[in-house]
Amino acid sequence: MAPDTARLGEQLDPASTVLLTVECQRGVVGPDSALPELAATARRSGALANIARLVAAAHDAGVQVLHAVAERRPDGRGASRNARLFKAAERLPVQQVIGSTAVRIAEPIPVTEDDLVVRRLHGLSPVAGTGVDALLRNFGCRTLVVTGVSANVAIPNAVFDAVNLGYTAVVPADAIAGVPADYTPAMVRHTLALVATVTSTDDVLNSWRRPHRGR
Repeated sequence: MAPDTARLGEQLDPASTVLLTVECQRGVVGPDSALPELAATARRSGALANIARLVAAAHDAGVQVLHAVAERRPDGRGASRNARLFKAAERLPVQQVIGSTAVRIAEPIPVTEDDLVVRRLHGLSPVAGTGVDALLRNFGCRTLVVTGVSANVAIPNAVFDAVNLGYTAVVPADAIAGVPADYTPAMVRHTLALVATVTSTDDVLNSWRRPHRGR
């Protein structure tokens, strides 16, 4: 069920909202992705384009933007190795190495000097153990808009962590992607909708176009 417009507008007050993009980096969703199926799904579904629209609108509305990037040292020191996912990532042809083009924010997402890029060397979460919580509190955040990839792991992880930390999570369902493509709506319907406000890119954009007080 779509959220009530007034309630959504209150949740998305630019003065207390932060937009988070998750792993929207060239080595994940770009043309030379280590995960080509995920990258293709993010582009084909329109999710990547919608993320770009949301980031641009956030800049215009005065909403703080955080980009969460997963990366690793060339020697792998500090990286997690306690799950099959991490071991598989070590064998991928494209590595998310610090300072490489793979960890730059992917086009067409705009990045300004006011955006913050938060990088992690370990774990699955773009929120827990990354310093994001402290940043959100310093920004006066009450609502975290979660976008990016993947709906399989990092997106639900970010939503759960945000909710556990006391934030309201808002998920534009057409601005996240996972594999296979039909897994994402199932994850949204049966899991994320239970803990987050599920909405659409257009609804978020419409909310930010309305008059609001400054940050």
